[in-house]
Amino acid sequence: MKPNRNDIRTGIVGLGNIGQYHAERLVDHGVSLVGGMDVAAEARSRFARRYDVDVYEDHHELYDTIDAVIITTPNKYHEEYAVDAFDRDLHVLLEKPLAHSFESATRIADAANDSGGHCMVGFNNRFANTVQIVRNRIEQGDLGEISHIEANYVRRRGIPGRGSWFTRRQIAGGGALIDLGVHAIDLALFLLDYPDVNEVNGVARGEFGSDEEYAYLEMWGEDAGPAGFDVDDSASAFMRCKEDRTISLEVAWATNRLPTHEFVVRGTKSAARFDLLEGDLTFHSASNVGPDHLEDTSIETREIDTHSREQEVFFDRIERDEPDDRSVEQALAVQQIIDAIYRSSDEGHTITVGE
Repeated sequence: MKPNRNDIRTGIVGLGNIGQYHAERLVDHGVSLVGGMDVAAEARSRFARRYDVDVYEDHHELYDTIDAVIITTPNKYHEEYAVDAFDRDLHVLLEKPLAHSFESATRIADAANDSGGHCMVGFNNRFANTVQIVRNRIEQGDLGEISHIEANYVRRRGIPGRGSWFTRRQIAGGGALIDLGVHAIDLALFLLDYPDVNEVNGVARGEFGSDEEYAYLEMWGEDAGPAGFDVDDSASAFMRCKEDRTISLEVAWATNRLPTHEFVVRGTKSAARFDLLEGDLTFHSASNVGPDHLEDTSIETREIDTHSREQEVFFDRIERDEPDDRSVEQALAVQQIIDAIYRSSDEGHTITVGE
């Protein structure tokens, strides 16, 4: 018998802001949230009070009670919690990125492939209505052959709390590139139907996070100052894919320019331009039917909660026993590209992906 969503006992590992964000949506979906795990006593107490569930310091104790787990810990700890979950054939929704390093991500992917549980990696932006519309238009052939995607995810001043795990390479694996770039790279490849990426050339920069005079405005945590900041706060990269399709990437936690979340998908028949966070979507084309002219068509759609939609898809797949066969494979491909960009930056030349 296939499981009913209400009967899928679900826990959360990592009870900070993202863990609570997921918990709220589990409750909204009517999923049976039965417990949580965190190494921090304060986080456990807060979660237990808020959701009236059992909390644990040891994830093995939580895993004894559940069928599915959402993992929202800092990147370095994804491997431990995910691999142990896969060994128990639990269903896993793992927040992006897959891991803090390509080597760790590879071990997670191997464990997922050997598991009887379903796995989904948290690329929630795929579920935005604007993205779904663009993807549908591409599949219908309305854009023609896609040749290039401009992918931007740029904050003017938005470094996560300096001194937090986000700004320590040993735990996060990187900075703006692995935090924001992972979304932008996935989305660009998703719209291209994940072609092989052959070459990567990029530069990752740390220009603002270590500055005593950094103008800290807002983000996840309090600003503890530049001590220990050893990650990138911006990155620029160029990717050459199979059949000469290309992706240009611009990501930043901090830079001296206006923020942008604009993606431009260029095709031989038309192009799509959309704002990832604001939802604006326009298609651009030209025609010689009648007098020669240019056409700009604006699309209006409603915004949705992409994390909520992501959870809905995850539990639907568990209920139907239909795994997302490419989720981990694609997340591993993104991790490999991020690794190649960092290596290109360090070594000062183009990297052939896979070598």
